[in-house]
Amino acid sequence: MSKITEYLKETKIELKHVIWPNRRQTLYYTLIVIVLSVVVAYYLGIFDFLFSKGLEKLISL
Repeated sequence: MSKITEYLKETKIELKHVIWPNRRQTLYYTLIVIVLSVVVAYYLGIFDFLFSKGLEKLISL
């Protein structure tokens, strides 16, 4: 039980050293993640569509 208590105390000390982002930074980083996720999803969707059409043509030969 003492190891758990020691771990929690050390974790609390380490969290005091963390530099937390402010509200504006958090919103900015969130927007970046959302935009990049949409771009990657679009990119993968295009390749999925192209590969599936190519596979359909290959199978229909």
